[in-house]
Amino acid sequence: MAKHSSVAMALFRKRWLIVVALLVMVSVTTAIAFIVRASLESSCDCRLYTTNQKRYNSSPESSKAIGVAVTQSPLSFMKSRLVLLVSHELSLSGGPLLLMELAFLLRGVGAEVCWITNQRPSETNNVVYSLEHKMLHRGVQVVSAKGQEAIDTALKADLVVLNTAVAGKWLDAVLKEHVPQVLPKVLWWIHEMRGHYFSLDYVKHLPYVAGAMIDSHVTAEYWKNRTQERLRIKMPKTHVVHLGNSNELMEIAEDSVAKRILREHVRESLGVRNEDILFSLINSVTRGKGQDLFLRSFYESLQIIQERKLQLPSIHAVVVGSDMTSHSKFETELRNFVISKKIQNYVHFVNKTLTVAPYLAAVDVLVQNSQARGECFGRITIEAMAFQLPVLGTAAGGTQEIVTNGTTGLLHPVGKEGIMPLAKNIVRLATHVERRLTMGKKGYEKVKETFLERHMEERIAGVLKDVLQKAMEHQRT
Repeated sequence: MAKHSSVAMALFRKRWLIVVALLVMVSVTTAIAFIVRASLESSCDCRLYTTNQKRYNSSPESSKAIGVAVTQSPLSFMKSRLVLLVSHELSLSGGPLLLMELAFLLRGVGAEVCWITNQRPSETNNVVYSLEHKMLHRGVQVVSAKGQEAIDTALKADLVVLNTAVAGKWLDAVLKEHVPQVLPKVLWWIHEMRGHYFSLDYVKHLPYVAGAMIDSHVTAEYWKNRTQERLRIKMPKTHVVHLGNSNELMEIAEDSVAKRILREHVRESLGVRNEDILFSLINSVTRGKGQDLFLRSFYESLQIIQERKLQLPSIHAVVVGSDMTSHSKFETELRNFVISKKIQNYVHFVNKTLTVAPYLAAVDVLVQNSQARGECFGRITIEAMAFQLPVLGTAAGGTQEIVTNGTTGLLHPVGKEGIMPLAKNIVRLATHVERRLTMGKKGYEKVKETFLERHMEERIAGVLKDVLQKAMEHQRT
């Protein structure tokens, strides 16, 4: 009994440490920066979560001796391999952070990982300093982008991962005559969806690499068509890898006590009641993410509720990702719209934050309103589904590969054509509690089936095996 009590107490302490840490993070109003979901104006949404501190044990015998179950990582075959990761920049934007996540997963199975930042600022800022030290602490070697060490590392590496289309400029600038030797072992991880990235300056070597990895089928198809039509080049073998939620996020999402405390704390800070219905858009505040159209839809939903004389708790819009310190013209437009429509009491702007879990615990519905071609994936979508939230998303990009319309959420058109459909969907979920809860549960089930960290590891492992095989075949010939 004493042993079971001590285990229970340890779990209890762990739970409360998580909750307290999150509450502290929510309370900090001067967070370093928001995890930007659109690296270099791309519509891609990828975000870093520090991988589990536990390591996959490479010695099952030692674990058996103490009665600990051993989990074999899908990436365990990468042990002792030398991997070079090349990022176009090191920032709190999506692409670099996702590459860091891959670095930590590979380090977790014993791979030797080197990191190069191609466009490193001349003066190290706080973000670069912090991220580099995080990597060094986890055993990732940081190498200068230029010079002989970079060339030697690329030539010796078993695998080279170029992250984003822009990173392609590093090949000619640094490797020069060594480019043909390195291309056969390059995996090109592409996240961009905007047209100006389809430039030979970036991707002229794309047909000759071992493979490309893209976050959604719709983005992969877009790249295939655009490279053929615009550049007259052919894509290499392309692998689609959907992302997954981190173990840490899932731990919070499945802890009812933690969620309740976070919900109460955030709602109190926003000045809303427990019974109020919150619709939230969590993303960097840019026109491409559609905050302006969301607020127009929200205003229209209030008009519908008033016209129909519907008896509902108050509904609120929560925009997470605000940054008035940047003096953005777009954000000023958003706030002016709210004032002009006299809906200040129902719209809440939340500062940029490094953690979204508290807000996912506090709101009732996620709105994913990315415009144009939409998100190339949209990680916030699967994170919301982990918290059993239904998703109101645009019928574009990777969102269509995540949200099952009518089952885990409701889709609406992009652009001004989507304003009224989204408004009606807001009213629909506000008035049908059971439907809202059922959609949330279905979304959670889909996450458990498809969008966990281990699922992402398995998908990436399949790609890396294929690329390594091609690299070895090229060496033999």
